[in-house]
Amino acid sequence: MILLPLNIPEINVLKMSQIELEIRAIYRLITFSRKHLADDLLDTFLSHTQDLKELLSIKNAQMEAQDEDEAKEYVLNLNETLRFVTQEINKNITFSTQVQLFQLFRLISPESHREHPNKFRGTHVQIGSYLCPEPSKLNSLVADLFYRMLQIKHPILRAIYFHHELIRIHPFTDGNGRTTRIAKNWMLMYNLYPPIFIKDDEEKYEYIQTLSASFSQLEKSPNHWNEHTINFFKQEINRIYRNTNMIYNKVHHIGHLKSNLS
Repeated sequence: MILLPLNIPEINVLKMSQIELEIRAIYRLITFSRKHLADDLLDTFLSHTQDLKELLSIKNAQMEAQDEDEAKEYVLNLNETLRFVTQEINKNITFSTQVQLFQLFRLISPESHREHPNKFRGTHVQIGSYLCPEPSKLNSLVADLFYRMLQIKHPILRAIYFHHELIRIHPFTDGNGRTTRIAKNWMLMYNLYPPIFIKDDEEKYEYIQTLSASFSQLEKSPNHWNEHTINFFKQEINRIYRNTNMIYNKVHHIGHLKSNLS
């Protein structure tokens, strides 16, 4: 396996600009509103971000659990992991090291971590028709991924790149998807973007099919971005835009309600 080249194509440039504009608009409402207390708007923003976290828990449970008991256990693990991530962000710490990767793996997938604590998988794994890298190559691939991640300036592209490539490396026997998505959302939330979640079964199918097609094409042309890889980046950016827009509309609406009451 060869990691994706760092010459990331210009993807959804307009949508990326819209995300930045709405993020700035949210913080203008929070910081400069003369009609309402900034704390009120800040509380609204934080509570809505928590709503997204709860929705993230529900949707990820649908993807990772086979029955109700497994879903409940998964949501508990995910909420504990999110609390850890939030505490780290409050300490001005972003996701950037392999140590943090193992921390997330232990929290979000404790049963898998107990089987091989602080180690990558020692067995071969296949995702559909895609054969993941052999165990002997995992350490160097993950180390290279963290090095490359630091070369990507834009936080959104950095987070999506990491997501795509860590899933392709598949360093753990189990729990790769949930660990990767938490790591990605840690990077996004640290940089004040909302987390990304899968909203329904249709989007879940699209997510899996796009990744699978991207991996297959990269096996044939490993040094070239292909349409499926680009589509995955576009879909993730669209999800960030959807969540950012949701937050802005909520904050703006509450501001109007308070204004009418005063």
